[in-house]
Amino acid sequence: MEARSHHHPLLAQAAEVIRSEAAAIAALEARLDERFVAAVELVLACEGFVVVTGVGKAGIVAQKISATLASTGTPSLFLHPTEALHGDLGRFRARDVLLVLSNSGESAEIVALLPSARAIGARLVAITGGASSTLARHSDCVLDIGRVQEACPLTLAPTASTTAMLAMGDALAMVVLQRRNFSREDYARFHPGGALGRRLMKVGDMMRRGEQLPLLPAGSTLKEAVLVMNRTPGRPGAALVVDGAGKLAGIFTHGDLARLFEHGTAFDGAQKVDAHMGTKPKTTRPEALVEDAQHLLHEHKIDQLAVVDDAHRPVGLVDVQDLLDLAV
Repeated sequence: MEARSHHHPLLAQAAEVIRSEAAAIAALEARLDERFVAAVELVLACEGFVVVTGVGKAGIVAQKISATLASTGTPSLFLHPTEALHGDLGRFRARDVLLVLSNSGESAEIVALLPSARAIGARLVAITGGASSTLARHSDCVLDIGRVQEACPLTLAPTASTTAMLAMGDALAMVVLQRRNFSREDYARFHPGGALGRRLMKVGDMMRRGEQLPLLPAGSTLKEAVLVMNRTPGRPGAALVVDGAGKLAGIFTHGDLARLFEHGTAFDGAQKVDAHMGTKPKTTRPEALVEDAQHLLHEHKIDQLAVVDDAHRPVGLVDVQDLLDLAV
């Protein structure tokens, strides 16, 4: 896409802010060195919490980084430096890692916190633009964002510097995530709510089961298949046909029934369902993600998906209507 020309002065000013912040992030790549590796190793070795702190705008960024760490497999909490000096240091232990955000590295609240944190015995990691600051001198590891030119036209409001801090914190969290082999299933455990949680929930948490499972013995008639579909609570659009060992042998759906009439076949309720069922039904497992089950339904243009156990016995059913009700 070609770059747009920002003739309006307001658009030109906005574009300049975005360019300044983008440049601040881009410059971080050249600053990645062995200190970043050391910070990753400190976080991975942490037996307690990664306690993230900062004051002002840096404190807001610290809260976001702490939330990202916590949601991706690293226990973390945010500690306000002022509250810490008035009793909240009791939340902090020697087994924790303190991640401190301060652009200057000289914020009074941060400087006041450092001796107490050191006395507790925790390791300190700094994200700062002050490589020679008080914060840097007290830290075991310094992630230096450099002297960032703020995007503020007054060069006062934290803008590009806080953006750079956030990017560095995200880089730390995402590298740690990969080193932990943190999976989509792990992520789902920490995100049970909202649209994201619904997409990442397990099939076993939402499938139809028990009396809602439309099971039909092989050798049953078409009439019996229709009765099972209509009489099963929730009126599923399918019957799961099982053999003598209880294993899934096929599936008969309302679509199969409709095709009998569409092709001009005289409906004979006494016919065996085995001759008209699908013999290679698509299946999933209870531990699979709902999102993956949705992809199967969409890819194969089907409305029902059998859920089977290790022995290929049906233990559940996913109906496309259930996904619609979940707003997946």
